[in-house]
Formats: sequence, C-alpha cells, structure tokens
Amino acid sequence: MQRRIVRKLDLEMLLSQVAPHPTPKPSLEQYTIPADVAATMLHIAAYMHNDIVGKTVLDLGCGTGRLALGAAFLGAKQVLGVDVDRTAINVASENSVRTGLRDKVQWVAADIDAVHRKFDTVLQNPPFGVQRRKADRKFLEKALETSKVVYSLHKSLQKDKAFINKLKGSGNPFVPVFPSPFLKNYVEERDGKIRCVYAMLMVIPHMFHFHTKRKHEFVVDLYVIESE
Repeated sequence: MQRRIVRKLDLEMLLSQVAPHPTPKPSLEQYTIPADVAATMLHIAAYMHNDIVGKTVLDLGCGTGRLALGAAFLGAKQVLGVDVDRTAINVASENSVRTGLRDKVQWVAADIDAVHRKFDTVLQNPPFGVQRRKADRKFLEKALETSKVVYSLHKSLQKDKAFINKLKGSGNPFVPVFPSPFLKNYVEERDGKIRCVYAMLMVIPHMFHFHTKRKHEFVVDLYVIESE
C-alpha cells in the first residue's frame, strides 16, 4: 500500500495520460474532468481528509477513468469505476494499461443503480443538469447510499468575473465557499452532512456544436459530504 505523499504535479502528469472519450454525447454531459481539477480534487481527498489511501473507492459515472485511476495511483486499497457508456469503460480500461494501473481498478459498464455494496469513499463528476435537469440528483442519492464520504463536483453559483479573477490570482487552486442552499437542504433531507465546499476553476475545450467559444471557463464547487 502506498503511504508516501505523491506530489500534485506528478499526479497531474499521470492523469494527463488518460485519454478522453472519443465520441462524447451531449445528452450524457460527457465532459472529461481536466487533469488539474482532478488532481486537486484527489489531493484534497487524500491529504486534507485522509479518504483515499488504504480506502475502498467508488467512481460513479467514471467516464474514461481519471478519478478512479488517480485514486489507485495515490494508494487506494480497492477502486471500482462504473459508467453506463460501454465506450467510456473500454477507454478507461485502455487508460489503466497506459498508466500501469491495470490491476488496481475494476471497471463495470452499467447504470449506477446496479451498485449495491458499500465503499469508504465516492468520487464523482456527475452531470451538472445542463442538458437534463436534475441529472446530478440521482448521483448524489446513490453516493450517499453507498459510502461514508462523498466528493462531488457541481456547477457553482459563482459566476461573477471578479470572483473568477480572484480565483485565478490567488495562487491557490481552490478556495472555501458556502454551499448552495438547495444542495444543503437536499443532502440533509437524505441524512447527509456537508463537511466543506471548495470552489475551483474548470476549463473545458470546444467539444460540441453548440459551443461558441474555443474554450469555456467556469467555477465548479467540490462538495465534501458525510453520509450519516
């Protein structure tokens, strides 16, 4: 089991080797999480909250595997990646070979409803609900049902340019923020408790026909949620 602290730069370099989805579907909001955001999220989970090393980890809606593979690289005891898209799972499997982590992660092509066992930690970058309203709620419910602690990315309410510029110039890849009142109530109604929320800047390239910019930058919030 890996106990040494892995530099975030080394983790980011590994995650940059993870190939994205070759034919992403807008309806599934298949945006590959950027390597820098994934590395920050994993570092927070591993070294600020001790929820990766030696733990059983589930990546819900794993896509091509960045979060799952990052958790394995950091020293998770067992990692499972689940995605409804078989193409994504096939690419994730190829990525596990490319990164030398083939024997560290199991992949399952299935709807997340198929998961019934318990894990220590869930990592997820769920659909934000832009194409399908409320798409993220199913992921939150399953995450709370199957784990002790959840790390979940959600589109932030922070859209102010001044906030984005502050985040860019802070020298820190994340800043603590308050949770969305809606998500706070939603989590608490399901016997969860939000431990903390971190705002991060996410940049995605032009991917779909309805994208009008070469790249799109926006703020995402990383929710750290305890399941009671």
